[in-house]
Parts: sequence; C-alpha cells; structure tokens
Amino acid sequence: MTLTLLKSKIHCARVTEANLHYMGSITIDEALMQAAGLLPGEQVHVVNNMNGERIVTYVIKGPKGSGCICLNGAAARCFQVGDEVIIMAYAQMTPEEACAFRPQVIFPESGTNRI
Repeated sequence: MTLTLLKSKIHCARVTEANLHYMGSITIDEALMQAAGLLPGEQVHVVNNMNGERIVTYVIKGPKGSGCICLNGAAARCFQVGDEVIIMAYAQMTPEEACAFRPQVIFPESGTNRI
C-alpha cells in the first residue's frame, strides 16, 4: 500500500502574471522551486485563496530571483495578478516512509515572492 502525502508547498505567494495565450502550466521562480523541492514538469495543485479556484497543472522554471508566479493557458482565466495562491505537490510513499517524511514548506515574503 502507498499513501499520498504533501511533498512540497509554497504558501501564500502572489500571482505576478496571467498569460492566457500560452500552452498551459505555472511558471515559478527557480529560487522558490529549489526552496520547495519542486522540479520542472512536476505536477502541482494550485489553490486561489481569493476566489476558491483549484487547478492541477505542471511547473515551468522561471527566472531565478524574479519572484515570478505566472498562470499560463486556460488557468489564466481562474487567477488574476495579485491573487494569493498556495502551490502544493504530493508524493506516493509507503506508510514507513511517510512516518519519517517531512514536507518542504516555504513562506515567501509578502508582496515579493522571495525567500
């Protein structure tokens, strides 16, 4: 048996861009990705604290130190610049692995999306 547990979380970041005319995904500042343990192409759940929208997409690496949180493609209709979001990734683990595992949770600086 495996369990699905929170692996990584970027808590209360701000959307800096919404790009409707892109193939989809979320672009995240590389520094935030590294701090949260996220990889390019990794599946994430994105929750919009302002309107309750929830989407599942994948990560694209953004410029390091830029503070970029950009929703691309159709997701851009669910998020606006300035919206507060939570970005979460999950992992499959055995119960034994889960007992010892601790997720990487980061809290970016308010208004800058920097660590």
